[in-house]
Amino acid sequence: MSWTAPGDGPLRIALLTYSTKARGGVVATLCLAEALARAGHRVDVWTLARGGDGGFFRPVEAGVTVRAVPFPDRAGESVGDRVLRSIEVLGAAFRGHHPAAGGDDAAGGYDVVHAQDCISANAAPDCIRTVHHLDAFTTPELVACHERALRRPYAHVCVAAGGAAARAAGGGSAPRVTPNGGAAPRCAAAAGPAGAAPRARWRGRLGRYVLAVGGIEPRKGTADLVEAMSLLRGRLPAGEPVPPLVVAGGETLFDYRDYRARVLARAAELGVGPVLLGPVDHAELPSLVAAAAVFAFPSVKEGFGLAALEALAAGVPVVASDLPVLREVFAGAVRFADGPAELAAGLAASLAAPDPARRAAGLTLAARHSWDAAAAAHADLYRGLLADRRPAASPARP
Repeated sequence: MSWTAPGDGPLRIALLTYSTKARGGVVATLCLAEALARAGHRVDVWTLARGGDGGFFRPVEAGVTVRAVPFPDRAGESVGDRVLRSIEVLGAAFRGHHPAAGGDDAAGGYDVVHAQDCISANAAPDCIRTVHHLDAFTTPELVACHERALRRPYAHVCVAAGGAAARAAGGGSAPRVTPNGGAAPRCAAAAGPAGAAPRARWRGRLGRYVLAVGGIEPRKGTADLVEAMSLLRGRLPAGEPVPPLVVAGGETLFDYRDYRARVLARAAELGVGPVLLGPVDHAELPSLVAAAAVFAFPSVKEGFGLAALEALAAGVPVVASDLPVLREVFAGAVRFADGPAELAAGLAASLAAPDPARRAAGLTLAARHSWDAAAAAHADLYRGLLADRRPAASPARP
């Protein structure tokens, strides 16, 4: 079947992700899909609808078609078996729609298939893959999934140069750097006059608080944050109470119960009682962020830092891990910390007094990262890759 490069016309794009929950990669997938659709492209987002979910954690803009593949829970299923079943179920549904992936429906053909994680990159046999960060898994099925998702895609995208360098060190195709957008308008509105009442409700409930988003898990550095909150007692002025640590989010495919239990036990031992909100409604999250006294971002691995960018857009000071990729994205706008002691010092300094220079830098940085710009960069990347590929290896145009 012949194929003609689409030139400057609209592209038919499939974006694939592994979940409907509010995780960083999922958030980025939806925002990119919506921006591509606003630019005139035809965009389908494929996802596994886990546990009876009917769709994503938030409404998706018109112009994006959501193809949610049912994925019922199975009692007692191991993480490894769940990963293998995720690949099988998503892959079977996608092949049934996309002729280049083995399906029979010519109307389902895509110019570009773009996987956003290792599970969806295994489900789609011929794809571009975004590497948000490199994980070190121990579950054998996940290790194999991760390795295949680095080898098999014909092109890789990273959202920061630091991530691209890490990916290049692992071999394979040289990744393209295409930065994320951000939620600056939404978060800025939550910090403005119109958001005063929602912010007051959070502060009335929680007081003055330190916020972390992403739940309790190893990659988010929660154990270090608990230690830092304990050290904070000795760094605040005499008589000033230590603000509570508020943790939002936590939806994940993986089983972190043992880590969570250890972290909570240590928190109890130190007298640091975190307030665990769990997943927060999409409409309420900006005001929760905007009402925080300081945003803690002690991740041990990140590809970009969307949550920190949203906090900066709301004018909230951020204390982040001293990772090369975070310095690349956030230099001059956040305080960096290496370990619990520096994290405690950064939190104390942020609580003590405003930092107008960092705040201004953060607002400027957040405003500079738009999803429309990210979509334009992705479309240019897609067209370049399509032009470079041999016609015989390219999917049929619908």
